Amino acid sequence: MRRDSTFRLWVRPPMWGLHALAVVAAVICFVGGSWQFGAYDQRQENERADRQEVPTVPVAEVWTPGDPFLDTMNHRPVTVTGTFAPADEQHWVSGRVTDGTDGYWLLTPLLLDGADDTALLVVRGFSPEAGELPEPPTGEQSMRVVLEPGEPADPGDTTSGADAVVIAAVRVPSLVNELPYALFPGFGISTSTEVAGGLALADVPQPEVSWTVGMRNLAYSMQWWVFGLFALFMWWRMGRDVVANERARRERGSAPADDAEPVRSDPVDSLTS
Repeated sequence: MRRDSTFRLWVRPPMWGLHALAVVAAVICFVGGSWQFGAYDQRQENERADRQEVPTVPVAEVWTPGDPFLDTMNHRPVTVTGTFAPADEQHWVSGRVTDGTDGYWLLTPLLLDGADDTALLVVRGFSPEAGELPEPPTGEQSMRVVLEPGEPADPGDTTSGADAVVIAAVRVPSLVNELPYALFPGFGISTSTEVAGGLALADVPQPEVSWTVGMRNLAYSMQWWVFGLFALFMWWRMGRDVVANERARRERGSAPADDAEPVRSDPVDSLTS
């Protein structure tokens, strides 16, 4: 008696119901998990948008000279008014990317009106090269900036270029020693083309959102996918047992093979009987 292949035993009609149930369970679990993961991703986007879409107010309403930089100020849009420092007090900041291009920020101190020689460091724009320093606009300037915290120290923090001083990070404690102003312990990234001096505007960093926002949806998506894997495991386990039992019955001869040829009577025997 010829031994039936495993594939033939798995695709017998009695197995179709088990296969269909496994497919339905896997699809439901995959769709349910994907929907919950999409809900988690949407919660993240909503949280990020809420932080970006806060009202733009004058900087004096959220930050005054001498105050520390608080978490509530991070990525906060504000308006500032003041006068830019001379061109030779500017810096290029290396290691920056805008629209996928590596380059430099142009960092300029802005002496705020009514702040008693206190300056806010402002990123006026972005350049692919640290060339000659563009002259800042003269006179009183008003602009919108997005507040950012001061950056940590970087190895090889300051290097002198042919046309300007290039720094690797906006580290306020280091710049305090180089500039004749009291500096806010943070800086702003300008979103106003009028003060960019012909440079491209720098990309504003996206607000950081904790991965735990929407944690319930993330947990539900993991549960759905685990259920789907468990359903596939049970399909394989049950199918394996059914196939093993069917093969054992056929080898004992208790059940004829589906593809066995029917027994035909010999015409000669029928005539001689």
